[in-house]
Amino acid sequence: MAESDLRVLNDLSPSPSGWVEAVVADFDEFLKDHASCEKKASGMAMAVASHYPDQPRLLQAMVDLAVEELNHYREVIRLLMARGVVPGADRKDPYINALNQHVRRGAEHFLLDRLLMGAVVERRGAERFALLAARLLDTTAAANNATRQLAKFYRSIAASEQRHWTLFVELAKSHCDADAVVPRCNELIAIEAEVMYQQPLRPALH
Repeated sequence: MAESDLRVLNDLSPSPSGWVEAVVADFDEFLKDHASCEKKASGMAMAVASHYPDQPRLLQAMVDLAVEELNHYREVIRLLMARGVVPGADRKDPYINALNQHVRRGAEHFLLDRLLMGAVVERRGAERFALLAARLLDTTAAANNATRQLAKFYRSIAASEQRHWTLFVELAKSHCDADAVVPRCNELIAIEAEVMYQQPLRPALH
């Protein structure tokens, strides 16, 4: 899907302003959750690759995505280790679980919904990582080189998430009913807003 075509997709509803404050108030806990999210994202990409080995472009895109997400996981683990923080056990993500309830299971719709839900989740990640990067630079610690490097890292992660969500939309356009992509994506964007606003503010990505 061309960049201009993405303009027909609705904007995400903005994250609550209190979200980023919850994150900076307990950043170590956020890092543990971020690491878990990257690991799960890699696993999701590999699951799609495993389900569609007969779709070469989709297979290659998902394998590449899985590797990139795993690299992000490695980088966050390094941040945790540098701070002397032990990564926590993976926890169920109520946001993701609620969204997955809206993925239709029939063969006609499953791939479309899975790709577009991936797009919406990655787009939310792009928004939130960008908010975090900006917030890190808007603190008294911003003069600290480590904080500036952390903000740079999260700007880079935000840019990656931006690429990922557009990739998911492009894959949906090329592998599913192209006419269904925009209306269904806009439906999922509305659903995501409802789910997102139902979540408590906590030091977690979602």
